[in-house]
Amino acid sequence: MVDIAERPTRLVGPPTVPRAAADRAVPGRAGRLLGIGAKVLHRTVAIATLAAIWEGAPRLGLVDRVFLPPLSEVLVAWWELLRSGQLAEHVGASLTRSLAGLGLAVLTAIPLGLLIGWYRPLAELLSPLLEVFRNTAALALLPVFVLILGLGETSKIALVLYACSWPILLNTIAGVKGVDPLLIRSARSMGLNHLRLFQKVILPAAVPTIFTGVRLAGAYSILVLVAAEMVGAKAGLGYLINYAQYNFAIADMYSGIITISAIGLVVNQLLVALERRFSTWRVDVSAG
Repeated sequence: MVDIAERPTRLVGPPTVPRAAADRAVPGRAGRLLGIGAKVLHRTVAIATLAAIWEGAPRLGLVDRVFLPPLSEVLVAWWELLRSGQLAEHVGASLTRSLAGLGLAVLTAIPLGLLIGWYRPLAELLSPLLEVFRNTAALALLPVFVLILGLGETSKIALVLYACSWPILLNTIAGVKGVDPLLIRSARSMGLNHLRLFQKVILPAAVPTIFTGVRLAGAYSILVLVAAEMVGAKAGLGYLINYAQYNFAIADMYSGIITISAIGLVVNQLLVALERRFSTWRVDVSAG
């Protein structure tokens, strides 16, 4: 009979990782890094190709470099504007006007679009008026805004507000009207009242379409503002481009254009991230 005390005790140590699993960890991590690198390369190849064409075409004499300087010269001019503080001043003025108009459009157009999309009598009442103004270009009304509100900041912000309101409003209405009727009937069968139905079903289902309108409005806020700043403005990217053109500072003009494109790209990516934040329940069918 063997005494229990005489039995050898087994030391308990940290669990050992199988060698095969350890060997697979490093290649797996390297594969993920390679995948990320390939994705970044895939997304930047078009921009890199455009940059190469822009740099090479003027140097090879395919285009007149007086009117289209090489990209390297434009980037040098952009850096000089940034270092002197001029670019920051113009960007700050444009972003203040653009974000003010876009923010006011979001605060007014989304609630109005939800009401119009949800209440049919209101939609029938306002439909003719919406059809009239949605087909009126914002820049066509620029003289009207200037005459009524003057050449100051108010007219520019009001013009951006007008231009941004329509894509947000129309997409919000379409998002509410496009909710699957089966979802609405199912929610009503579970006893949800109108307020809870709107909060739990209608609004979440309409969020992707609403954000599509907001992203379009973000692009409009920059484009319309640049045109407005070319008339009666003393600062802003539109003023910079117009002033550089009249003074034949072509590199500075292209610097302003590049800055507008970069701002538009950043604003769009921020709105995409915000959309994902508010649409975490959605399933990406393109994945896999």
